[in-house]
Amino acid sequence: MPLGTLDSSPPAFFKQGPSAVSKLLFFSALSVLLMVADARFGVTQPLRATLSVALYPVQWLAMRPQALAEYSTEYFEARDVAQASEREARQQLLVQARRSGQVEQLALENTQLRELLSLSKRLDTKGQAAEVLYDAADPYTRKLIIDKGMTNGIKASSPVMDEHGILGQVTHVLPLVSEVTLVTDREHSIPVLNTRTGARGVAYGESGGAPLLELRFMATNADIEVGDMLSTSGVDGIYPPGVLVGKVIKVERRAETAFARILCEPVGRVQGARHVMVLEPLSDQLPPRPQIEKQLPFAAQKGGRR
Repeated sequence: MPLGTLDSSPPAFFKQGPSAVSKLLFFSALSVLLMVADARFGVTQPLRATLSVALYPVQWLAMRPQALAEYSTEYFEARDVAQASEREARQQLLVQARRSGQVEQLALENTQLRELLSLSKRLDTKGQAAEVLYDAADPYTRKLIIDKGMTNGIKASSPVMDEHGILGQVTHVLPLVSEVTLVTDREHSIPVLNTRTGARGVAYGESGGAPLLELRFMATNADIEVGDMLSTSGVDGIYPPGVLVGKVIKVERRAETAFARILCEPVGRVQGARHVMVLEPLSDQLPPRPQIEKQLPFAAQKGGRR
């Protein structure tokens, strides 16, 4: 037989290998065997431990992107919540601060009104409370505008005071508002009494523009000292007597002048007053002045006798 006619190809079994069904049955049986052996004897525990240790760095690196994404999400969510809480807390703080300021202001105003009412009762003089609206527009005068006028029975020359003392008097009355000239206005004057010595004088608004009073025409040897308190004397028929006006803060005695220069600080809050008491003028409470008959000159009387 010639050599070329010999079939050199392998048998069909070795060429195709195990069939798919055989492989499935083999590996299924192996899996069941391993599971039973691992469940009964734990034969794969060392292998799993070794693999887990060896693969932990790879697992850790593989989990980093997910962990970073979760951390970033939680961070931004927490930041947004914190910022929202901060804004809400700031708003609540502002509201509480405003309410606290309003409560303090109301308490202060209540105290001032009570003191004004008690002072009006002590003076035994009728009066009504008023609120300061604003300062007068003229910067060279010291005047206030209050929220009471003719419709409220306010009259010109009515004394105006706060819980500390005299502020001034009403000089111009309109239907709804009134103008008050302060004691520190340079055109204003008020008769006063030294509560320590009983000496009388007249206090004027300081001519230099400062919110002070000037006690003029007092002799250089007059008994007056720094710290003396001045009150209304009541001789002008406008201000009730005994209400504090000012406190002496400076006394200058000069040899070349006959009068001392005396400066006083008003006890009333001429700057920053909010609530005031408008009193009735003292002239409305006094009896009318008696009419004095005019007497003829002595020569005329003598001629008449003839």
